[in-house]
Amino acid sequence: MKNYIKMKKLFLSLAFILCFIPATYSNSTITPTNATTFDGMWGIDIEGGGVAWLNVHQEQGFLDAELMWIGGSVVPVSSVYVVDENTLVVTRTEAVKKSDQRTHIMTYTMRINKIGETIEGVMTAPDWLASGEKIIPFKGKRMPEMPSTPDLSKIKFGKEIKLFNGKNMKGWTLMNPESKALGFKVVDGLLTNNPEQPKDGKHISYGNIRTDQEFEDFNLKLDVNVPKGDNSGVYLRGLYEIQVADTYGNELDSHNMGALYSRITPSEAAEKPAGEWQTLNITLVDRHVTVIFNGKKIIDNKPVYGPTGGAISSDVLAPGPIYLQGDHGKVSYKNIVLTPIL
Repeated sequence: MKNYIKMKKLFLSLAFILCFIPATYSNSTITPTNATTFDGMWGIDIEGGGVAWLNVHQEQGFLDAELMWIGGSVVPVSSVYVVDENTLVVTRTEAVKKSDQRTHIMTYTMRINKIGETIEGVMTAPDWLASGEKIIPFKGKRMPEMPSTPDLSKIKFGKEIKLFNGKNMKGWTLMNPESKALGFKVVDGLLTNNPEQPKDGKHISYGNIRTDQEFEDFNLKLDVNVPKGDNSGVYLRGLYEIQVADTYGNELDSHNMGALYSRITPSEAAEKPAGEWQTLNITLVDRHVTVIFNGKKIIDNKPVYGPTGGAISSDVLAPGPIYLQGDHGKVSYKNIVLTPIL
């Protein structure tokens, strides 16, 4: 009997302790990790063409990161971990629906080596049919520190430059000379893109166009008309895409018309219905952007922390062209006027 009583007391003591373990664990604070030598933002140039951007940071006690790889949006990575002081591994996954019955999770792995304030490494990925492996080398460097917010009331402007004369495409060049498909042409005084696809199902990749001139900071004004369901984009210095798309009636999103694509969401919806002319008034100065869309200020002097998908360079301090997307959908532009900031 005495042994039974002892055992019962021990059992009750253990049960009492165990019932508090989950609560104690769930309410505990994770000890923050030490900052790594990779913390910060990195601009990356990919061998063979293309730009990436990586932001490594501490998030509530753990290491986290966001990645933009060549095109598309800035997205959270699937995992990121430090191997040693100068080696970082980043993975990104994507669900690919290969048939009605089967979706595969494709995994892309970046192994990054740090050398001073530069990085280099490879992205390893399966090909589309998962029958081979791609190994894509890249190099990058730490992004320059963001300047303080500029005082727009003190900036001075130079002389206006008409980027489109309404008669021909003088001053504009196909970005990729190897691309033979040019959807842009001048129709009735408008710079119009019509990337028609053949009815036989064979896809044609149409090219983007850019200004021959390159610019630093500026104000850019233009009128644009987007048909229902179509999509384009205006790139500032070849780095930052201001979205042009039929998003009338959509909830606020960083992919709506007038947004800095996947980076800055408009403060309000200012779109007109598809097929109507709309105005964009964009100021880029000291890596801060302001967008007045149809007379409403939807982005107010916000910092731009890195390139958007489709950027032509990772160098955010270099001059660059205005470029227009030509491979997405129908669109018309007119009254394209750029005024340099001195």
